Amino acid sequence: MVLVGLAPAAHGGNRTGRMFTGDRSGDWLFEALHSAGFANQPTSEHRDDGLELRDAYITAALRCAPPANKPTPAEMARCAPYLQSELRLLERARVIVALGRIGWDAYLRAHRALGKAVPRPAPSFGHGAEADLGLGIVLLGTYHPSQQNTFTGKLTRPMLRAVFERASALIARQG
Repeated sequence: MVLVGLAPAAHGGNRTGRMFTGDRSGDWLFEALHSAGFANQPTSEHRDDGLELRDAYITAALRCAPPANKPTPAEMARCAPYLQSELRLLERARVIVALGRIGWDAYLRAHRALGKAVPRPAPSFGHGAEADLGLGIVLLGTYHPSQQNTFTGKLTRPMLRAVFERASALIARQG
């Protein structure tokens, strides 16, 4: 499984050196990953805390957090080759979890740039959205576990856990 987020957070991933580590979004994310069997522990405090991901990789559409979490098209274009390079290396990944619309759209653009077909019309993002992209690849959507979404109740812990439980079921089914 590959998770595609927005960018390393200035006070999380950029500070600690590991995506979603040391910030509140990560608290939600790693608890859900652990619940679904993708992490050996439910917390991620710092790089050397013993966290290990299982059959999961975390990346982002951007390499650094944009102002107000609103990337410009130029920023997205500049960072696209990095995501494409990672996806080339992760050719066995069969389930992609997009954290937010930006992650969803960035993955679809990267998928297309790597010469793979994207259904037309392109699959629409939504929490719990699921799109079969062919070649055994399934794209799942979830609201990003940002404070903006978690504090307002737009995203709840059970909602986030359900997406990763679905990812786990899809991987198990593909064997």
